[in-house]
Amino acid sequence: MSQPTPNREDALALLQRYNQSESLIKHAFAVEGVMRYMARKHGEDEDVWGVVGLIHDLDYEQFPDQHCKKTEEILRENNWPEDLIRAVISHGYGICTDVKPETTMEKVLFAIDELTGLVTTSALVRPSKSVMDMKAKSVKKKWKDKRFAAKVDRSIIQRGADMLGVELGELITDTIMGMREVADEIGLKGTP
Repeated sequence: MSQPTPNREDALALLQRYNQSESLIKHAFAVEGVMRYMARKHGEDEDVWGVVGLIHDLDYEQFPDQHCKKTEEILRENNWPEDLIRAVISHGYGICTDVKPETTMEKVLFAIDELTGLVTTSALVRPSKSVMDMKAKSVKKKWKDKRFAAKVDRSIIQRGADMLGVELGELITDTIMGMREVADEIGLKGTP
């Protein structure tokens, strides 16, 4: 018998038990928003994809040197389904795990995790400080400037787009659209 999918409230409580950093929690909300958007686009269960996005960096604040490994332990201790644990762990492929993204959900998480950071920093330098009026073109312009958001590993985003078989512009547009849905929670609604 398989374990039931944890609901958003349980996932959020677990996230907040291990994370107090406002920026990490906003990042979790951004990834969750994009995962929900992408689940709908792919005809998948947005609640499942959403909790995976919400919890993906569970261990990062307290255990950055054990990223993904500690999350795997914590999720097992909390009786999360194995397929969701695998999905979460796979976002660290080639960085801190050797679990290769195979399902569409895993590939999307891998692709958009870093990309939400680039979209966020791109939005914050706009006059509106918002994703609501942002287009992929403005993020692609920032993409070329390696000094801008220098910590964002663009090669991971490109590998994710390649895994999904989509153009970078389409992936950026989808990420922006998902982040618009949670713009209030992530502080990127902008000024009216």
